[in-house]
Parts: sequence; C-alpha cells; structure tokens
Amino acid sequence: MARPELAALVLTYKPIYEYGLISDMHGSALVGSDGSIDWCCIPRFDSAALFSSILDSNKGGFFKLAPTNVTETSRRYLPNTNILETSFTTRTGAGVLLDFMPVHRHIAMPREPMEETDFQRVVRILHCTRGRLDFEMECCPRFDYGIVVPHASLSSPNIGMAHGGADAVSVYCSASLSVVNDGFRARGAIFEREKLYATVSNQLSFSHWSEPLTPAELEQELADTTAFWETWSSQITFQGEYREAVLRSALTLKALTYAPSGGLVAAPTTSLPEAIGGGRNWDYRYTWIRDTTFALYALSIIGCTGETRAFKDWLEWSTSGRARDLQVVYGLGGERRLTEIEIPELEGYEKSRPVRIGNGAYDQFQLDIYGEIMDSAHIFRKFGGDVDAEYWEYLRRVVNFVMDHWKEPDEGIWETRGGRQHFIFSKVMCWVAMDRAVKAATDLGLPGDVDVWKKVREEIRAEVMEKGFSVGRQAFVQSYGSTNLDAANLMLPLVGFIRATDPKMRSTIRAIQADLTSPQGFVYRYTDFDDGLDGTEGSFTICTFWLADNLIQLGEADEARKLFDAAMGCANDLGLLSEEFDTATGAMLGNFPQAFSHLAMINTAVQLQEAADGAAHIPDRT
Repeated sequence: MARPELAALVLTYKPIYEYGLISDMHGSALVGSDGSIDWCCIPRFDSAALFSSILDSNKGGFFKLAPTNVTETSRRYLPNTNILETSFTTRTGAGVLLDFMPVHRHIAMPREPMEETDFQRVVRILHCTRGRLDFEMECCPRFDYGIVVPHASLSSPNIGMAHGGADAVSVYCSASLSVVNDGFRARGAIFEREKLYATVSNQLSFSHWSEPLTPAELEQELADTTAFWETWSSQITFQGEYREAVLRSALTLKALTYAPSGGLVAAPTTSLPEAIGGGRNWDYRYTWIRDTTFALYALSIIGCTGETRAFKDWLEWSTSGRARDLQVVYGLGGERRLTEIEIPELEGYEKSRPVRIGNGAYDQFQLDIYGEIMDSAHIFRKFGGDVDAEYWEYLRRVVNFVMDHWKEPDEGIWETRGGRQHFIFSKVMCWVAMDRAVKAATDLGLPGDVDVWKKVREEIRAEVMEKGFSVGRQAFVQSYGSTNLDAANLMLPLVGFIRATDPKMRSTIRAIQADLTSPQGFVYRYTDFDDGLDGTEGSFTICTFWLADNLIQLGEADEARKLFDAAMGCANDLGLLSEEFDTATGAMLGNFPQAFSHLAMINTAVQLQEAADGAAHIPDRT
C-alpha cells in the first residue's frame, strides 16, 4: 500500500510528453510540467536512479517543487540552453521555476572516462515575479530504482542527508526543512522578487558531506551553465526555416553526450514502453555505435564537428583490440558487459512490465556496426579530421573482418531476438564499410588492398541486388527469401548504395508508403515478422524522417515537408521527441527523449532547406 504522504503527490503516471530533460552531460533528470522530478540518474546516465516514480508511482521517489493553487502553467527552455523554465500562475501571484544541472567548469578539459566528482547536483530556483507564491517542496530519494528507502536526517534547518546501501545524497533548501516519509519537506511563501533555492547533490563519501552552496553561489552556477550552453549553441550554422527545432534537437543530442568519454546515450531512460502495458521495455542509457555515428553526421552538417573527434577517441578507447570483439553497444566509459536483468519489485510505467536494466543486445552479432564504424571515420575526415597511421590500422582491421564475415547472418539493426537472418540492411552496411575504405585509401593515399576491397564491395552489391529485391513484392525486403518490408531499407539511398530514383528503390519507397505507414503517414519498422518478442509497438519516429528524406531525393519536397511537419507535431511543447508514437491515441511511446529521433529530424530539416534553396550547402554523406 502506498504511504499516504507519497500517494498524495504521485497519484497517476504523467503522459511522457509532460516531461522535460535537464542534463550536465554526466547524468540527467526528467522534470514534469507540475514541477516534479520523477526520474534522475546521477552521477552517470546509467547510475541506479535516485528518483524513479516514472517507473513506479508508489516506490520510485520524486523531487517536487511548485507553488500551490496553480491556475495556469507554461514552460520553455531558456534560449540556446538546456535550462528549463516553468512559469506558474496561482490565485495569489505568479512565478517561474528554473531547473538545471550545473555544467562543470572544467568540462572541456581532458579527463579519465570513469571520473566521478562531488560537484553534481540538480538545482531548482523558484522566483516569485508577482504577488505571493505559497510553495511546497518535497524531496523523497529512493535509491537503486526505488528499492532502497533511505535513512533521512537533518544536520541543520536547511540541510538534509539521506543514505541507504551504497548511495547518499544531500538536500538543501533555503526554507526550513523537516523530515517526512523518509524524505524532506519545506512549506512556506515567497513574495515578489524573492527566490527559493533547493538542490539535491550526490555524495561520494559517507565520511565527508560537502557543504551546500549559498544562493549567491547557485546564481553563479546558473550563470556559468547558461554561458556554457550559449557558447556551444553559437557554433550551429544552420539558419533555415526550422532553425529553432534544429537547435533544440542539437542541444538535446549534446545533453545526451557523456562528457568524459564522448559517448552518446541512445536515451536517458529505461523501460518506458513501446506499447502501454506491454513488455517491450528496454534500457537505452548506453552508447550504441550505430546511434552515435548517425548523430555525428547530423551534428557535423550544422557545424558541431568537435563531437566527431570526441567520438573517434571514445571509439578507439572502447573498441581497441580484435575487430571480432567489437560490440553493438558499450557502457559510457567503454564497459563491455551490460548484463540485462529485470526489477520485479517495480510495476513499470502505467503497469508496463518488466522494468529492465542492462541491455542484452551487447552480445548480439550485428554486422551493420562495422559499416557504421567506417562511416564515422568517413564523416570525421570529410569534416576536417586527420586519419593518422594508428587510426587507419584500426580501420583496416575492421575492413578485414567485414571481408571475412559479411556472408554470415546476424541479428540486424532492430536487435531481434528470433534468430539470425541475412538482413538486407546489414549487408548494405557491409558494402558501406568497403566503400568508405576504398574512398579513404584512394583520397588520402593510405596503404591498403584497394583492388580487393573494390572486388568485395561489388560482390556485396551484386548479392543484395539479386537476393534482396523481391520481384513479387517489387521492393527490397527485410532479409533473403523474405517478403516482409523493413523501414531500415529506407537508408539504402541515404548511405549511397542506390539512388532513390532507381526503379527498384522507387518501388520500395512506394511499397513502404502503402504497407508500412499509418493513415497519418508515420512509418512502422516492419510487417509480419516474428522478432522473438511478444506485444506490439508504435510507429518509429526515425523511420518517418527517413521516408521524408527519400521523398526529397525523389524530388517530392512538398510531400516530404508535409510528412516532416506531421512528425514534428509529435514533439512535445519543448520540442522533444520520443522513440515511437501511438497514432491511435497520440501518446508518446518508448524511451525519452530519443537521440535517434532528434538526429533524424536534423538531417531532414537540412535537406528540406537545401531543396528549398535549390543547392547543397554541406558535404554529401557519401
């Protein structure tokens, strides 16, 4: 049974669209439109959650700060930042709540990938701008995803300490605290021009509690964090029609980057379901080679090229060794074992069980990642990076592995659990690996068996054209011998394997439009395929953007724009996109916000602008 104090504040699950993301590029939090932080992982994105009521409204814990008697709410990010501002109007006044995670002042300095510091905190500043605000702050830490209820105590009227198991946090509030329900509460009122400050900070030592910052110091952290995000945003070169949406997507991708290593998390959450009540609930708080490579291209074409170098360094760090030992997904610091387990104590978002941590895909065989590694190197050099001898030797090992293994079946881009097959997308990405190797060696005069690479490249292409295209289906299908469609094949023109205007690709696009889309035009991943999992899923946001990209290449920019605008209509009021969308209910589905969705949005927006201008302004991906 829920404790009454907790149940009073967390009665139901909020729709996913009600959340906003804050991040310090180490960890992250999701802030609800009601002022409640229902998900927070510090010190790292993949740390055991401190607040996780989004996954269990009774056990998960939360950190709520808001006025009482609210009559109207709106929110935005402060311009060019990841600082969230929520505006409240009440019966007695008005005010704004600022939520952010301070960016370390030495964030750009070289650091060890596994470094943790005691500087990490969530900062909340409630400012009364008119009249009087009666407020309530309630901070209920629940460690290890809500499993461990901490011991809470006060060391002073304004400082609380909570610890349980191996975890500890300090809580500060400029108003007096009391211990309630194994957490902390403050109530009171502030008047026009007054501010209330509240923080929760991770503690790395039980024997030393760091002193809380003063309000003046917290204001300085706000200024420093604002300056960091504004400086980073200033490098974005895109000035087209969708600039604000592109800027928000770029800032979201940066917020999902683990600063010490350059790895990008696919999403900051785990187990937000692909269908409400279903079991397709996965942990996305890790770095997929595929996702990061796609994101690098999206960031590079709008002027953010520093991330490409950072990922190159992370890739060499994390994947050094034998090419056959490469993984699909790694931990943020390069960890290789991401054992997937379930947490049976949690009921899951809207009772969508199981809740999982870890990801079993880490030991899958997915051939496409080798093409994505070579593509990331291709992007790196096309945007000014230097391919030195050591890096090239590493890439040659990748190429050699592809030559030896491209004919094997694999689990594929969608990480199916129904057995290995000869997926078309995987074969095409093997072609990409050979193609990028040939181009690098030729363009840069690098050593390599270029003639052999060209021969293998043509062998892969010939086999895909023969076995991957179904005459009866008039489309590239999911795998050899299949008649199923797969939206991943929309990537074929985007990586340069075939032109969208080629009759075989054009008919593939039309088949996907006819059989893989909702009435709104949103694209599903595949049809009639046993992927080894129970349940259903929504339309995939990235696939919808891929379809728009193909329409642009077909010269159908107006139709692409309509589809793009429809897909952007699936974003929440802050411009954040989920992994999937339920076209029947309008609900966001899957982990949130999703890097895949935001990087694809950037690519499509840039291509639409080029179509409108009648000229390309960026280096072609191929």
